[in-house]
Amino acid sequence: MNLSKVNFCLLIVLALSLLPFFLFAQESAKISGQVLDVKDSSPLPGANIFWENDLKSGVVSDLDGNFEIQPTKLPARLIVSFIGYEKSIRVLTEKDLAKFQRFFLNPEELSLEEVIIQERRPDENVRNLETGKARVPIETIKNIPALFGEVDLLRSLQLLPGVQTAGEGTTGLFVRGGSADQNLVQLDGTPVYNPSHFFGFFSVFNPDALDQVELYKGNMPASYGGRLSSLIDVSLREGNYDQIHGEGGIGTISSRFTIDGPLFSEKSSFVFSARRTYADVFLKLANDPDLRDNRLNFYDLSGKLAFKISDKDKITFSTYQGRDFLGVNKEFGLGWSNWVSSLKWSRNISDDLFFDLDAYHSFYNYKIEINDPDNGFIWNNNLSESGIKGNWSLNNNSKTQTYWGFHSQFYNFSPINLEPLPNSNLDPINTNPKNGVLNNLFAGLSHQFSSKLSAEAGLRWGFFNQLGRGVDYRYAGGVPGPDVEVIDSVQFNSFENIKFYQGLEPRLAFRYLINEEFSLKAAYNRNFQYVQIASNSSAGLPIDRWILAGTYVPPIRSDQISVGVFKNFQNNKWEFSVESYYKDLRNIIDLRNGAQVLFTDQVETEILTGKGWAYGVEFLLRKNTGKTTGWLAYTWSRTWRLIEGISENRKYNPRFDRPHDVTLVLNHEFSPSWSSGLTFVYTTGQAVTFPIGTYPIDNQHLPLFSKFRNQDRFPDYHRMDASVTWKNPNKGRKWRGSWNFSVYNLYGRKNPFAYEFRQIYNDDFRFSAGDGPIESSRQGIVMTYLFTFLPSITYNFQF
Repeated sequence: MNLSKVNFCLLIVLALSLLPFFLFAQESAKISGQVLDVKDSSPLPGANIFWENDLKSGVVSDLDGNFEIQPTKLPARLIVSFIGYEKSIRVLTEKDLAKFQRFFLNPEELSLEEVIIQERRPDENVRNLETGKARVPIETIKNIPALFGEVDLLRSLQLLPGVQTAGEGTTGLFVRGGSADQNLVQLDGTPVYNPSHFFGFFSVFNPDALDQVELYKGNMPASYGGRLSSLIDVSLREGNYDQIHGEGGIGTISSRFTIDGPLFSEKSSFVFSARRTYADVFLKLANDPDLRDNRLNFYDLSGKLAFKISDKDKITFSTYQGRDFLGVNKEFGLGWSNWVSSLKWSRNISDDLFFDLDAYHSFYNYKIEINDPDNGFIWNNNLSESGIKGNWSLNNNSKTQTYWGFHSQFYNFSPINLEPLPNSNLDPINTNPKNGVLNNLFAGLSHQFSSKLSAEAGLRWGFFNQLGRGVDYRYAGGVPGPDVEVIDSVQFNSFENIKFYQGLEPRLAFRYLINEEFSLKAAYNRNFQYVQIASNSSAGLPIDRWILAGTYVPPIRSDQISVGVFKNFQNNKWEFSVESYYKDLRNIIDLRNGAQVLFTDQVETEILTGKGWAYGVEFLLRKNTGKTTGWLAYTWSRTWRLIEGISENRKYNPRFDRPHDVTLVLNHEFSPSWSSGLTFVYTTGQAVTFPIGTYPIDNQHLPLFSKFRNQDRFPDYHRMDASVTWKNPNKGRKWRGSWNFSVYNLYGRKNPFAYEFRQIYNDDFRFSAGDGPIESSRQGIVMTYLFTFLPSITYNFQF
């Protein structure tokens, strides 16, 4: 081989060895970047990126908003556009080739509402596998007319089909025939045991700090469990990674403020939010000294930290703390508080495999103090839940997705402690603590069999142990009751097993796509619930008694079947759906007549166990785009209970059975500056038991009630609310303000809140026996209503 051939071979080898470096150099010469929303730094997938002088070279951002584009002759103008957002134009030079470009796009004012409502895919309701699931955008919630101008998440959910309320002004939810304690309300994966302020008039969630809310009332994924009726999954938003943003509002009874931005660098962020009422501030201005000594307030504090510790790992920490206090003339005080925290680690193991690990703690407590010289006391109680949850998800391909994991929960219900004040005539009351551990394994699989047929299957397996320290009582005949003799009591040491339960919870769902805008769906869900409330109130009170499954109280089981028809019209501008369901409940509990459960250590003697069932049909018509958006919903439903020992062993309706429920929600944008909102609600009156007569005792006439429960009803409930919003349309201003004027109960309907049966003197229910001579006396009914025509004004701002 001559020298020339050797040199040629060496040249070929050298060229081949350097080829990867040339290719890498060519690839690294691409300009890379990310397209984000300026408000919350969320990625914008599907954005168009192109050179002004070479339109054919354009690319589209991926699901994370990332893109890469070949450079053209520099300097040149790079244009980034996204539907509903203002274009961003940036001049790039040779120096910018090595820089990662971030583009933050501003929403266009004229199409803001349209973009917000379409946060999901326009035909998602038709194509997905989910039945009974609803997403309500936070901006939509903010546009709904509110009580006292205080925007409320849970009250907004009451406007959806299949969701009913306990009564005037309350946030308690009753979903598809389930009681309020059958809803799992969680904030960033942490359960919130009392999600309300002011005895249920407001929820604990400040909408400025929220990212999204999802309501599951039908096909609940196997990764969630522990409640029968619904999951309300609320997420705090992450802070902006690029710059400081803030927003808030000053309202009729409260003010709020939220600030977010980068924490240490562009890889970490924070959000901090606060809200407080100032009703007690106005009370101090009263002329009446008794009113000046009263206190009535609540506050919220929430925060979230996010750290991108690598390209594949992110850690977030969330916390919320809220407190209510009611004080009357220094003689009575009631306070309650929530404190929830969660820590989450998310890791992208590979392009197809993802892992999430959550650890959380939820703490709830209340305290009542009566400063009375003869019967004064301090009563306090608390409960907590701690948990850890691991979830793996695998996207094998575009047609198959799987997930699996575990969820362990520890419950601690502290003893009820009532301590009399010095010189009080009362005796101290103490109960035993209740502890439990619930371990769950879960797995799920979804698969698209064809372009028309998709299915999802899941299985959750729960193992529950009621644990000591505690006491288990033994009753004559083995069945507890208020008049049954206790023949023995068994003491259990800490973490000693008292009672064990386990249950399989299968989930199954199908979707058949008839055409691109029409689908049929069906789903089956089984759920077990190991904690529940024993209470005389259906609205939910701060002092409600939570109880664990145990020797005499088995876990509740629910089996629900639902089917639905989903149809979109006019290129997904309109949505229409009809869903029907049947729910079977086993081991459901209710209280005996005259039961007292707050202070007893033998709560099993005051409750009875039986079965229940619920069924209904839900209609929803929704308009997604245009200057006028909103929905019209109608639900027909029935809820029944059959429990031996109640209502002469015949079926009866719980108080939240309301056969007819109609809601109308409308939002209209008149111009970039002016918009309005309108809501109308109508429901059948709640089921109650009215007296059938009276009987004399100690010179008084007391009401006599039937043995049959809830055979009467309140009058039908209906109400209309309206609001008008003005905002500054100037898109160049750093400070953007708006005014909201709202009216609750526009036409002044006097909806009953409660009825009181008492002696009426001189045909005047306001007259008392000490006001003067009594000319007549009779038994009467006095109705209490809360609100008629109630205006409010709120100033909102952003910067």
